[in-house]
Parts: sequence; structure tokens; C-alpha cells
Amino acid sequence: MPEFMAPDTFLAACNVEPAVFELRPDYRAMLLVVDGFTPVAGTQIGRGAADHLVAAAEAHARALLAKSTVDQLPHVAAWREAYRAFGAKPHRTRNSLEALTRRAENGLPRVNALTDTYNAISVLHQIPFGGENFHAYQGPARLLRATGDEDFDTVANGETALEHPERGEVVWSDDAGVTCRRWNWRQGRRTGLTTTTRSAFFILDALAPVTDGALAIAADTLADALGRLSGDVTVTRRLIGAP
Repeated sequence: MPEFMAPDTFLAACNVEPAVFELRPDYRAMLLVVDGFTPVAGTQIGRGAADHLVAAAEAHARALLAKSTVDQLPHVAAWREAYRAFGAKPHRTRNSLEALTRRAENGLPRVNALTDTYNAISVLHQIPFGGENFHAYQGPARLLRATGDEDFDTVANGETALEHPERGEVVWSDDAGVTCRRWNWRQGRRTGLTTTTRSAFFILDALAPVTDGALAIAADTLADALGRLSGDVTVTRRLIGAP
């Protein structure tokens, strides 16, 4: 990320290609840059704040799944349809919301305070979230249909690996390559959040029946939680929808 690219400039340059809206005209992306994290996010204080949210998310998932199977939850079902539309098999590559909701019933994974916080809020609001290191980005974020030649920096079998998306796959990308495959399935290693992250970029993905209002509330919840986690932070946001 060039130093001169301020959060508002970055967000203004982010885009969703028309081919994605042709696939799902109801798609919206709420983008947030949260700047000013302090080391408290990696301390016991930060861990405690994240654990409180994780416990609430796990309880919420158990309540949801007592009434419905995961694949019948409204937003999970919408994402399954979206995956089928670009050729992915949702029972093999689950969208991040479905994967987390399934795991939350028996216990969400613990990664770090920042990641655990947004994972928990994703489950609580039933919206897929992506969280990445803003300063690791090279150019703005773009959601597009892949050519199949793009690079994706990941880990396979415990080893660093370079993969390529399938042609037509919906991916998030910057100038250096793919940052997240299959819309919201798997994030890359290069832009991952760590305990030393000071500025984070978040993507909240929405399809009908999620409303713009519900998406805004989820973004507000995330901003508030990160403020409590790390003290004073600045939040810049942008909502992208079909023209």
C-alpha cells in the first residue's frame, strides 16, 4: 500500500466489476478501513474483550441451529446459490459465514483478538466478514471474475503455496494478486491480520435478504467493538452496490 493512499482514497478506488453484479444484482459490499490499533489488541485485555464476543456468537449459533439446519439459514442459503452460479460446489467450499456458523455451535476457532472479534460479529449478524492488513495491500481492492492466471498466496498442508483461481471464479484482488478466493471462502496469507496490525481493511458481503440497514448495523457493531478492543480508532467506510 503506497503511503500516500489514505483510507478514503483507497475506498473510493475499490470497485466491483459489472460481471459480478450480472451474477448477483442484489450484492452489496460494505468496506471499512479501521486505523489506529494499539498493542492492547494483543494483550490479555484485548483477549478478554474478544472472548466475550466469541461466547455470545457461539450461543447465538446454537440457538439458530436448534431451529434450522445451517444450509437453511436465509443468508447462508443465498450464498450457496451464489456459489453455484459461478461453478463452485457449496458443500465442498463453504462460504465463510456457513463455515463459521457450523463451527460456532461447538466452539469458534481462536486466532488473535482482531480476527476472533470480527469472526464473532459475523456469526452474530449472519453476514460474511473478511478482515485484512490494510498496509499489506498493493493498490485498491477489486471484486472480479478471475481469468485463472492470478496468483493466490496461501498455505497448503502447512507449507507456503502459490495457487491460481479457476476461470470465472469470483475473487477479491489487489494489484499483486488475489486476496480472497471464491468471494468469501479463503483469504490469502499476504494480507492476513496479525497481532502487530495497526490498520485493518474489512469487507462485509451481503445478498438479499440482508438489507442495507442490517449491513450498516453490523458495520457499526464492528467499529464499536474494535474501538473497545484498542482504544481510539478512526473508521472510514463505503457501501458499494449495483449501479
